[in-house]
Amino acid sequence: MDPINPNDRLDRRRAGVLLHLTSLPGAGPNGDLGWEAFNFVNFLADCGVSVWQMLPVGPPQANDSPYQCSSAHAGSPLLIGLEPLVQAGWLDAASGDRSGTDTAGAEVHAQARLQALAEAHQGFHRRAGDADHSALEAFIAEQGYWLDDYALYRALREERDAPWWDWPKGLRIRESRAMSQARKRLASALDYIRWEQFVFFRQWEALHAHAAERGVLLFGDMPIFVAHDSAEVWANPHDFDLNADGTARVVAGVPPDYFSDTGQRWGNPLYRWDRLAANDYRFWIDRIRTQLQLFDIIRIDHFRGFEAYWEIPADEPTAINGTWVPAGGDALFQRLEEAFGRLPLVAEDLGVITDAVTALRRKYRMPGMKILQFAFDGGADNPYLPFRHGRDAVVYTGTHDNDTTLGWYQSLGEAERAHLDDYLGHPQEPMPWPLVRCALGSSANLAVLPMQDLLGLDGTHRMNVPGKAEGNWRWRFDWAQLDPELPTRLRHLVALYGRTG
Repeated sequence: MDPINPNDRLDRRRAGVLLHLTSLPGAGPNGDLGWEAFNFVNFLADCGVSVWQMLPVGPPQANDSPYQCSSAHAGSPLLIGLEPLVQAGWLDAASGDRSGTDTAGAEVHAQARLQALAEAHQGFHRRAGDADHSALEAFIAEQGYWLDDYALYRALREERDAPWWDWPKGLRIRESRAMSQARKRLASALDYIRWEQFVFFRQWEALHAHAAERGVLLFGDMPIFVAHDSAEVWANPHDFDLNADGTARVVAGVPPDYFSDTGQRWGNPLYRWDRLAANDYRFWIDRIRTQLQLFDIIRIDHFRGFEAYWEIPADEPTAINGTWVPAGGDALFQRLEEAFGRLPLVAEDLGVITDAVTALRRKYRMPGMKILQFAFDGGADNPYLPFRHGRDAVVYTGTHDNDTTLGWYQSLGEAERAHLDDYLGHPQEPMPWPLVRCALGSSANLAVLPMQDLLGLDGTHRMNVPGKAEGNWRWRFDWAQLDPELPTRLRHLVALYGRTG
């Protein structure tokens, strides 16, 4: 993949579908990189869709949020498909079928999958050929810029069962003697974790190659901030605004907005922009380097935070009492362009957006986002209305944080619904198809449709409710929900609105 010339990806009219990997059908607690991922690529190609957008794919923490991961580089082991491991001869078929489909027992099934991975690791060492072992050694060498820290962090995290700032001081501040002892003590665990990441990236490479063969681009999502309890913050504490004991002095979030009256207190540590600059932005260069291995297009979540970020004192329970603080995004993106050329980035520019934020986005030629569910509650100057989009945008009916379009439509008051119907010309098609057409007909170069909207699902099928602590991120679809005529119908609309890619 050539990151220097992404024009073919973002400067042509395309259609995309938003579906996180975990939402794929199949056995186990969540969708993964097994055969169903390949089936979904084939489905997109049959629909004439050339972009598959998903959420972050790192190892999530306790609440399952893909936006709070223990690594900015590693892949989630729960996304590793078991079928390819059986096919490779590293896992017995019975173990590959161990994960069930009972979502009520998701934790039990997740443990069963992890146990199957441990068995596959043993099978690899017993049965894999020289070429596979050489490939593993090459992967470890190539990915050492993040893999060594991640493997040791995770092995220690599992050993200590506590966040890194509660570890003994020698481990917390990475004293050389303590680190050397830990590497010896945890050698077996480190071997397994490196192998696990090798398998994830190998399976991803196979999916990526198949998508390229079918003309489908993979569109990823990269949070601006990283989780406090993560390998990167432990390994690079100087890059973050922390107290001497490793706890956060201030945390990230956003002020009260459309989604929450008290704002959103994310809890991530904030960057020390002066120290990032002093280190030539190595932290960010490494992040982008990994993401470009995985994705053809990358959305940067909360782009607004590169111009100024909402700083919340760590002892505040909500995001109400915060302050906007200037960030160093301009110098960062200049350095990234020096390293990679023009990057295939999309800016998530929702929320409180100033002229300075827009100027920063346009300076580095990043499309912004337009959400149709936000377009119809104001006057003709609403920037989300279709005629105001412009080509340098990605239009959505809704995102993973929104209700499904049908659920949103059903929740509208009578006057709001009448206004929307009038704007759309009193369509005969049932929702969500009039808004799907509206998105595809937008002037924005890329139109992305959540899978729930293509299936015509109501609000009980939404992916995330911002501010709700439990029950998010678990939605999955089933092929039985698919109208057999959907590929033909969508392919026609993609061609009708000039989005054949």
